Amino acid sequence: MAFRLSHLSLALSLVALALAGVAIYRNTYEAMSKGFQTLSPEFDLLESAASILTLNNNAKKNSDSKLTQPLSPSACIFSAVRGVVNSAIDRERRMGASLIRLHFHDCFVDGCDGGVLLDDIPGSFQGEKTSPPNNNSARGFEVIEQAKQRVKDTCPNTPVSCADILAIAARDSVVKLGGQGYNVALGRRDARAANFTGALTQLPAPFDNLTVQLRKFNDKNFNAREMVALAGAHTVGFARCATVCNSNNVNPAARLQCNCSVTQNDTNLQQLDTTPAVFDRVYFQDLNRNQGILFSDQVLTGNTTTAAIVTTYSNNGAVFFGDFAAAMIKMGNLPPSQGVQLEIRDVCSRVNPSSVASM
Repeated sequence: MAFRLSHLSLALSLVALALAGVAIYRNTYEAMSKGFQTLSPEFDLLESAASILTLNNNAKKNSDSKLTQPLSPSACIFSAVRGVVNSAIDRERRMGASLIRLHFHDCFVDGCDGGVLLDDIPGSFQGEKTSPPNNNSARGFEVIEQAKQRVKDTCPNTPVSCADILAIAARDSVVKLGGQGYNVALGRRDARAANFTGALTQLPAPFDNLTVQLRKFNDKNFNAREMVALAGAHTVGFARCATVCNSNNVNPAARLQCNCSVTQNDTNLQQLDTTPAVFDRVYFQDLNRNQGILFSDQVLTGNTTTAAIVTTYSNNGAVFFGDFAAAMIKMGNLPPSQGVQLEIRDVCSRVNPSSVASM
């Protein structure tokens, strides 16, 4: 639109200059031949030229006004978060997978309430961040804080919860890595509490068999197809070698990059499928070749129902993309636990000033 307006502006300017030039030439000639008597009515051409220039300038001003109209509050929030997330993934492609996982780990423990973001307070509060499934594993916290600050700086008087920012960041990460976009509703609130034990008991673990996984997802009102779709988040990202070098966590047939004979505390990484930087269907193709990395991933092929879903997604990426988007919307709407105190945090890693002991 702006490109076409700039061409129209240039054309109108050239017409105006041409009319002005004709008028000046003709009147100068008449004035010289008539001894500078009354100027010819042809100077109306100059007025026409001036009118065209005025019209052109007004059109440009109107166009500029439309292009610089302030965003709506929600559009401002989405734009601010997307800018931070895209920059973070440009710096480190792995961060996209980490942000998707962070949103999952938030919502699957007592609902989407930002509880996973709260720092521990020694001696008085132990949250989810240092629970074994998250400790030295969950990451991307600084990106969420940056996004929160960007919203505060660019969208004044537009409060947004940290739980909302997690949901937006996960969606933007899916899109940035090549997946399908989906709508994210706003309006979540942040809990003034977190659940250290809940992170242990509610989150799927890499050593969970299929029966346990189905139960954990059913507890959140997800069916088998939605569970397999959400497992497809492992089409991007990495696991720590410290995780996959534990024989309970790994598919024994998988070809690992980790040197587990050196140390089980290896800080290196194992990609979760053969294209860890791209959101695609390769994860499911790897499962069908018995090359899923985690034990909990590969067991999806050990049941007739879930194996059929794996095959469907392996053969048709569009079906997987659509089901994944729908399951993420559903997960993003998991409500906080009843009775928990809610707020919109000013800083995502701590509750707003008041009685911290009330947590």
